[in-house]
Amino acid sequence: MARSLVVIGAGEFAQIACEYFEHDSDYDVVAFSVEREYLTQPVLADRPVVAFETLEAHYPPADVDVFVAIPASQLNGLRKRLYLDAKNKGYRLATYVSTRAFVWRNVELGENTFIFEGNVIQPFVRIGNNCILWSGNHVGHRTVVHDHVFIASHAVISGYCEIGESSFIGVNATFNDHVKVALDNVIGAGALVTRNTEPGRIYVGSPAHALPDKSSLDVRL
Repeated sequence: MARSLVVIGAGEFAQIACEYFEHDSDYDVVAFSVEREYLTQPVLADRPVVAFETLEAHYPPADVDVFVAIPASQLNGLRKRLYLDAKNKGYRLATYVSTRAFVWRNVELGENTFIFEGNVIQPFVRIGNNCILWSGNHVGHRTVVHDHVFIASHAVISGYCEIGESSFIGVNATFNDHVKVALDNVIGAGALVTRNTEPGRIYVGSPAHALPDKSSLDVRL
């Protein structure tokens, strides 16, 4: 029997996540939920939208799982906050893996993680909690992706890499073997990362270099 799921969020990613969960998983999406100040419509995709503050009254944790479908807003900070709030409410967090992704048998995946179609995730990879891997990425063997990371499409992450917590990886970024990306990094589209990075920086170019006097926390994603 399908497990009931509430999608937290009401934007484009939330609607996409609903579509994937509904048609490519064992979940039945029964509702959306947003914080009260953002509750502008009572129904979305033929499902009720309820206030996150009172979610337990409508859908108790014993009856449903949740998925926090928030993109990289605030350098993944908004998704992190709602993920932690949902856990504190006692909800179990769902993970989605597309049936059209290649995920080797011993890959470790955290909760509230979403793996789109076309991803190739090789042996001994570890992907943490609350991560989003959009379509078509390559994650090489023994790589570790820490919590709250967002990887946009067609990144190539070679073997033995480490992607730091709350980082954002832009489309078509490439990483050499053994590269360690620090926490709170923004790696720009098409960047070629050949060496370890520093926390809170923005990296662009080929080879990638940090933008001077700019913090990743100032980037609007």
